Amino acid sequence: MAYEFKLPDLGEGLTEGEIARWLVSEGDEIKEDDPLVEIATDKTTVEIPSPAGGVVSKILVGEGDVVPVGTVIVVIGGDGVATAARDEVSQAPAAAPPPPRPRDDAKVRATPLVRRLAQELGVDLAEIAGTGPQGRITEGDVRGTARDTSSQAVGERREPIRGVKRQMFEHLTRAHQEIPPVTWVEECDFTDVDTKQLIPLVLKACAEALKEFPELNARIEGDELVYLDRYDIGVAVQTEQGLVVPVVRGCDTRSVEELDSDVRRLAESARDGKLAPDELRGSTFTVTSAGKLGGFLQTPIVNYPEVAILSIGRIAERPVVRDGAVVARRVGMIAITFDHRVVDGARAAEFGLDVIRRLEG
Repeated sequence: MAYEFKLPDLGEGLTEGEIARWLVSEGDEIKEDDPLVEIATDKTTVEIPSPAGGVVSKILVGEGDVVPVGTVIVVIGGDGVATAARDEVSQAPAAAPPPPRPRDDAKVRATPLVRRLAQELGVDLAEIAGTGPQGRITEGDVRGTARDTSSQAVGERREPIRGVKRQMFEHLTRAHQEIPPVTWVEECDFTDVDTKQLIPLVLKACAEALKEFPELNARIEGDELVYLDRYDIGVAVQTEQGLVVPVVRGCDTRSVEELDSDVRRLAESARDGKLAPDELRGSTFTVTSAGKLGGFLQTPIVNYPEVAILSIGRIAERPVVRDGAVVARRVGMIAITFDHRVVDGARAAEFGLDVIRRLEG
């Protein structure tokens, strides 16, 4: 009996997902709950376990394809005919037909990702001796062969925009198209701030200030502005796959030490690619800091559908005037980008000054 597995609803209004990577090949024997496929959304990449055991008889959607929730993407068991599954995929406007895939045999063993890459680079898998386990051909094997035989122009390399990078690409494009952004900037004296706990201290200051400026702690939903009475703040984290924004909950009620522990845990999970979907949903405001790489200041992009974001520039000793004398102080720039349709410039400036006062105090 064949089991037709549909792209699941991953929550928070998501209507589609990208097949980032198949973790199985046609013909593989898998058990229930074995890793099956990685799905990329506009939040993160999620590993989906197999809902049933059996032989993977048909993979219906190729890696890199974007399909609506509810689309049958793989058939487990049966003879792989799955007429209903093929019909459903053919009706999905966002799904492109997957490229032909020869079944694994004793001579050629490769994942669908490697097969697709080989097709894109014009590499014949039958001519490659795999270096992976049991002779499986790896991505490195294919790229190495392609480099040896490539006729591309010298110094040119192309690769498709996929996974988290594609989601970030589309998300930021939408933000720029829909939001009229304005950025307000002011310096902050961090001399008396424990920079080892910088992010949790900023989260605490923002949560307290947002209570006084509720229009910045809001989300746009259709033609409505939704004011939120929770203070769940996103923290931008740079990973090898791209930028992700895990959410620190309850920033107004928890101690700085508790926030610090949560920030470190979420950042580590983000870099390891182990964030749960719930850890990336429902932020009300966002904070970003690139540390030493941050430059003097940044003009951050609002994390749509939020209405404002705060960034911290590089903190360093700089000459400033205090009581008529030039002294060295540890100074960094605080920048706030806001949706000018929702937030007045004066209110955004007052909010920024309130955050700075709390940090300096």
